[in-house]
Amino acid sequence: MQHHFAAEQAELGRLTAELESAQAAQTELEEEHSGDDAVFNGFDKINDKEVKSRIKEIGSEPDAGEELAVLKRWLTLSEQAGSLKKLIKKLDADLDAKALARYAALTVDEVKTLVVDHKWMAALNTAVHGELDRLSQALTGRVKELAERYGRTMPELAQQADDLEMLVTGHLAKMGFAWN
Repeated sequence: MQHHFAAEQAELGRLTAELESAQAAQTELEEEHSGDDAVFNGFDKINDKEVKSRIKEIGSEPDAGEELAVLKRWLTLSEQAGSLKKLIKKLDADLDAKALARYAALTVDEVKTLVVDHKWMAALNTAVHGELDRLSQALTGRVKELAERYGRTMPELAQQADDLEMLVTGHLAKMGFAWN
């Protein structure tokens, strides 16, 4: 479907992103203006009906400027989200209808191409790359572990042991113990 109706799917994706943005802005507005002395304080549930009712209630009050602006902004975002949901639902139904109509007209070769090349090969490609990434990370981790374990050569270790032995011998001599 994505190969035949890419433009429609792109539009659907754009509208979905726009809907998510509007809903996020609405949620942010609710969180910003919730609390004891905030705009949405007296609301049992924040919805269009409650907001419209509050707008009517405070519409004539002279000091309701900021509260009225917040409520109107919330209502605008809610209406925008609602219209986007309707449009997305309609476009999704139209896309499903187009796909269903297209399925009936597919040839055997097109079906093979869609199933084998676009579905199975893509799934295999994803699985192979995932396994390669996993093996690569495991190998890298093992190489690092070995590098830490064997990062110093035997002569370096022998020299360190000699230095430490001399240090211990010196300390024992200072304490009055003879060490040979």
